[in-house]
Amino acid sequence: MIVWVNGAFGAGKTSACRELVGLLPGSVLFDPDTLGPVLRAARPDHGPGELQDSPAWRHLAAETAAALAAEADGPVLVPATLLRQEHRDEVFGSLAGRGIPVHHVVLDPVETILRARIATREDVPGDPEATARLRRRAREALPAYLTARGWLAGDARMVDNGVLTPRQTAERIADLVRGGAARCPIVRSEGGAGDTVAAAVLLFDDRDRVLLVDPAYKPHWEFPGGVVECGEAPTAAGVREVAEELGLRLHPEELRLLAVDWEPGAGRGRGGLRLVYDGGRLGPSQVLRLRLPAGELRDWHFATLREAAEMLPAGRMRRLAAALEARAVGELRYLEGGRPAATGAASAR
Repeated sequence: MIVWVNGAFGAGKTSACRELVGLLPGSVLFDPDTLGPVLRAARPDHGPGELQDSPAWRHLAAETAAALAAEADGPVLVPATLLRQEHRDEVFGSLAGRGIPVHHVVLDPVETILRARIATREDVPGDPEATARLRRRAREALPAYLTARGWLAGDARMVDNGVLTPRQTAERIADLVRGGAARCPIVRSEGGAGDTVAAAVLLFDDRDRVLLVDPAYKPHWEFPGGVVECGEAPTAAGVREVAEELGLRLHPEELRLLAVDWEPGAGRGRGGLRLVYDGGRLGPSQVLRLRLPAGELRDWHFATLREAAEMLPAGRMRRLAAALEARAVGELRYLEGGRPAATGAASAR
């Protein structure tokens, strides 16, 4: 189990987690700030406020927390600020992909108390210049927290610790964790290490815009669909996933295969065959009936090709472009890594 204690700089995350170690048996404290010296040694061009913008920081934070969770007898306590939703998706999705529950708590004192705490912090005792730099950084980062507070309030349990001691704050967090009230409802499983077969279904509106969904467990938008289960036909998987993710009832015979893409694995991401189907156009009444599963998908959007290019990673965007071309000309596309690959017939020519 991971207990991620979020909040602005100066909210009291680390102090609360130190107290929390004594309240949750077997727990260990992992502060991702300890990754800073390692990353700065490797990337001296990164300033102190840029670490979380580095994919390496997010990868190492998730990997280290997961490794500690495998060894610890209790929860891993992580006091760390995550203010960008796509960063939260990446880190928490990586943990959920390993089957590790994540409890998300945000310490949320009022702004006046935050500013007062920042003004009196002694981050580097005996080094007033370093302390002044950290105070300035904390003040500059405060607007980002206030902006992020909207999505954080919908994602985590907010704890107003403005008048609480670190011990009282820790007791409040411990109660939330024991009761399961702060657990993120991400349903993500990536069991096994082999390649997979996945089915995606492209759905369109009356303007031929394609439907994309926003998963809570990864930083980019996606097509409706998912992994084909053992013994399941890919078309049946596509129909099942559309029903689970959107509440729409399709039939296998309604799907038309547009593209087959072999996707190489990357890091912990598993590769395999990705089948893309045309699921047809949705009428206004069907659009009104769209329903998203809580904790798995946050939103849906009908996107133009230009909008999709801003929402999808490069490989998936290439897959979409090829599938749309196949839809227009009525010919199946075979791809590798989202790019056209030679087939036997093409090679013979």
